[in-house]
Amino acid sequence: MEEITKQDFGKLKHGMAVIDSSLRIHYVEAGESEKTIVLIHGFPQTWWEWRFIIPKLAEAGFRVIAVDYRGAGDSWRPTTGFDKRTMATDIHVLLKKHLQIEKPVIVVGHDIGLMVAYAYAQEYRDLTSHLIVVDAPLPGTKAFDKIRTDPRVWHFAFHNVHDLPEMLIAGRERQYLQSFFNYRIYNVGAINSNDIDIFTNAYAAPGAIRSGLDLYRAFDQDIIDNRESLKKNGKLSIPVLAVGGEISTSGPIMNEMMMEVADNVTGVRIPQTAHWVIEENPDVFLSELLNFLK
Repeated sequence: MEEITKQDFGKLKHGMAVIDSSLRIHYVEAGESEKTIVLIHGFPQTWWEWRFIIPKLAEAGFRVIAVDYRGAGDSWRPTTGFDKRTMATDIHVLLKKHLQIEKPVIVVGHDIGLMVAYAYAQEYRDLTSHLIVVDAPLPGTKAFDKIRTDPRVWHFAFHNVHDLPEMLIAGRERQYLQSFFNYRIYNVGAINSNDIDIFTNAYAAPGAIRSGLDLYRAFDQDIIDNRESLKKNGKLSIPVLAVGGEISTSGPIMNEMMMEVADNVTGVRIPQTAHWVIEENPDVFLSELLNFLK
C-alpha cells in the first residue's frame, strides 16, 4: 500500500484544539461522513503512523481524525496529565467541544494509543461505538502484570526512571528511535529513513522525549484507574477488535487480555508483522478493520 501522496496531502485538514490554558492538541482530518473514526498513535510516533490508511478510510466513507496526543508531534507538551484517563479527556474535549461531534465514534489505538483508546471507551461509553486496540499490554490487566517483567519490554523500566533516560537520549534521538523501531519490526522497509526523520524531528523538540517517557511513568496510576473503572462500570459491551502482530511480544496475549475488560471481543493476528502492525502490513490491517466494522 502506498502512503499519503501529494494529492492526498492536499485533502488533509490540520487543526489545533484548545483543551485548556496549558494544552493544545494537533490533529489531522480527512473525509466527510457522519461515521467518525479516531486514530491514536503510540510511542515514539505521531499521527504520521497512520499515513498508509488515512486516505483509504476516507475513501471507505469515514471521517478520519488522527491526533497527536498530549506531548507528541505538534501538540503542546505540558508537564503533567500523562495518565491515560486524562489523555482520554483530551480526546473527548477535541471531539465534543472543538469538532462538535455528537454521535458515537470508532476509536482505534496502537501501543500507548491503545491505553488512551481503552480509557476513552470506559469513560465515554455512550460516545463510543467500537474499540480497536493494537498490540500493547493494557495496565490493570493480568496480561500487563505478566508481560511487564518480560526482558523484551525492558523499556518499561528504563522509561520509568526519572531524568536518566532524558540525559542518555538527548542528542541521540535518531539513534534511539532507530534502534527502538528495529528491535520490534518484521518488515524492515515499513519505516524508512524519511519516516525516522519525521519521528526524530518530533521527539528532538524541547520537552518531547520527557513527555514520551512520562507516558510510562504514569503506568502505576493507569493501573489504579483501569481497575477502578472496571470495578465501577463493568466490562465494555461494545464490539472490540484486539489486533496483534504475528511475532510481537503482545500479539499472543491480545485476545485474552481484552476479554478481561470486554464482553464482545474479536481477536486477529496480522501476518508478517511485529509491533508496528499498521505500517508493516497496512493492507491486511485495513481489511480486518473494515470487515470488523461492517
